[in-house]
Amino acid sequence: MCGVQEVEEGDDVIVRVIFVTVFIVLADQLTKFMIKGIDIPMLDISLKGMPLGNSIPVFGDFLRITFIENPGMAFGIEVVDGKIFLTLFSILASVGILFYLYIMRKEKLLFRLSLALILGGAIGNLIDRVFYGVIYGESTLFHGKVVDFIDVDFFNIDFLGFQLSRFWVFNIADASVSIGVIMMLLFHRSFVDQDEQLPEIQSTETSSGTTPSV
Repeated sequence: MCGVQEVEEGDDVIVRVIFVTVFIVLADQLTKFMIKGIDIPMLDISLKGMPLGNSIPVFGDFLRITFIENPGMAFGIEVVDGKIFLTLFSILASVGILFYLYIMRKEKLLFRLSLALILGGAIGNLIDRVFYGVIYGESTLFHGKVVDFIDVDFFNIDFLGFQLSRFWVFNIADASVSIGVIMMLLFHRSFVDQDEQLPEIQSTETSSGTTPSV
């Protein structure tokens, strides 16, 4: 009975963490529809959106809503020309993260939360690549462009020919992936320490000759 209860609790935990992923995907897609616009007559939904390339100041020049599209990776970085390859890779990565999240369902909350954020961001941009070309009549399946709109000022960088005055325009999915990765890097030591302490505790109990009470 105890083993069955642990499995049920583990499954319940993974479901709760997946809610974070679902929230990220919904927030990401809703904001993209508001920026790009969408028309669904059967649901009586009509959002005009922004003209491509237009920019709206939110906090002066520090934060702007700038509508751009890119066929590449996060933050508009394009590293490959094969859009289908990139999309299929994103699908495999998302499935892999979901499976890994299930395996790690008993790990610390911060670790599972970081995976959920990364998964939500990956799925958010994946929807753009797979379906947006067809939804907006711009291209075929798997050839859609990712909608970016968060435009933040950045301190000037001029180093060995690399220049950057504003950060790359991004979206909620990009931000979610970045936050998830940063969380993993910041709390990696606590994850490792937790694993290393378990054998030490077991060794101490064995050497003391005490039998844990049932």
